[in-house]
Amino acid sequence: MILVPDLADIEKSTGSEAERRVARLLRDIEGDPDAVAFHSVKLRSHAYKQQAEADFVVLWKKVVIVIEVKGGGVRKFGGAWYSVDRRDDWHKLAGSPMEQARSAMHALRGILHEEGIGWFAHEAVVVTPDIEPLPHSVEWQPTHWLAKDAMSVERMTSSLDTIAGASWKPPAGRRLARIEDLRTRLFGEFTRMPVIDAQRGAVIEEQNRATASQARVLASLARNPRVMVFGGAGTGKSLVLAEAAKQEADQGRSVLVTFRSPALVRFFAPHVTGRDIDVVPFGDLPSTKAYDAVFVDEAQDLMTAEAMDTLDAVVAGGRAGGRWRMFLDMNNQAHVDGDFDPDVFELIAPESLSVDLDLNVRNTRAIVHMVQEYLGADVGDPGIVHGERVQWHTPDTEADLAAADSVARQMLADGVRSEDIWIISATSSAAPRELSSGCIVTSPRYAKGLEAEHIVVCDLPRTYDDVGTAAFYVSVTRARVSLHIVASKEDRRRLQQLLPQRSVTT
Repeated sequence: MILVPDLADIEKSTGSEAERRVARLLRDIEGDPDAVAFHSVKLRSHAYKQQAEADFVVLWKKVVIVIEVKGGGVRKFGGAWYSVDRRDDWHKLAGSPMEQARSAMHALRGILHEEGIGWFAHEAVVVTPDIEPLPHSVEWQPTHWLAKDAMSVERMTSSLDTIAGASWKPPAGRRLARIEDLRTRLFGEFTRMPVIDAQRGAVIEEQNRATASQARVLASLARNPRVMVFGGAGTGKSLVLAEAAKQEADQGRSVLVTFRSPALVRFFAPHVTGRDIDVVPFGDLPSTKAYDAVFVDEAQDLMTAEAMDTLDAVVAGGRAGGRWRMFLDMNNQAHVDGDFDPDVFELIAPESLSVDLDLNVRNTRAIVHMVQEYLGADVGDPGIVHGERVQWHTPDTEADLAAADSVARQMLADGVRSEDIWIISATSSAAPRELSSGCIVTSPRYAKGLEAEHIVVCDLPRTYDDVGTAAFYVSVTRARVSLHIVASKEDRRRLQQLLPQRSVTT
């Protein structure tokens, strides 16, 4: 069964050994290809505080099962419920564990029904892994309170089957929830996408709720062997890839994450640390090892016959029959680093399911609108990020690195940290280096797939052919907070010429 988040994250985030034990059991359960177990601790937002009491929400054979886990002892005395710790100290509970599970179940049902998902079967269950079964009570069904004797994969599987088999049947005339919609909505409710600082290679503690499109893609990746994920710059392709790779590794599969640009190692490595996941640039792939699941980021860079032959060798079962996921941007990035053969793409695409990421989660509205205006590139709906307008700077001298460094130094004087500023020379292909100011200067080739808080773009292309357009596209879509473009009057004139040219050709 798929765990969300994966077992490594659950064991890190919860202090309850009982929840860890239940998570391990759920992960090892098989028998339902659609099964997912969502662990809700530290994943709930304040708006759903009443629902945060649920320790697990399990989708099993089209039934939503909310599980409340109580470690240690549980006793009822004088009409009140108590938990009993290892020192035999009693702690009064606000209500019975079954009442907590039912409260969470009703809260979740209300949320999903408000979203119009339709009727679905739902059950509330208590798991007390440290004690013998409680005496039967009219307060709950004996099948819905699992104790010490149910703590094996076989017994837990049998219990889930029994609970699902005896669940409520749909009322006459009610519209039923589709299993695909239910899985996607649960992924959306419970998944948190971590924020990664690409420059420092660090996973930031802050986590954002998955967007509807990210949840839909994660649900699709879990069910289908071969998937192509399309999305413009800033739609969260790499984050979704990393989360999906962790889920694959959690299922016991050997996993490879690969890409053309070696710079992406620092993005992925900290996110998958501690898992059996190899993060290897495509050019360094071993010739003798095949993986159960292969993830290719920036796959538009590798859409050649030679690269696909390599992929065929590293995927267990081969490209046509194995398990792989390609994440690619069909806008303009294919001409920055690598090659894109449209004939190869037409050959590969029918081998897989295609899904889209359609919400920009990186760039501000102003950046998205600017990219759409000049390049006609689909970088997603600008519905999340709000921020500064794009800042244009026209120096008296050349619009080069020196002029960009001057803009960056003014930002430093205004209080921006040097490590949060990248200068991208749009016509360069050089590796990143640090300036005396502490800011990084890099090129589209090395910035592709990464991001920074503040971006200053200089050395704009003289010609907006495929290469020039791709370089400009990559450069201006790296910013999370602010984008500064250093452009001469001639640069501005060339950009203005893109507007009528694009209106004629699109």
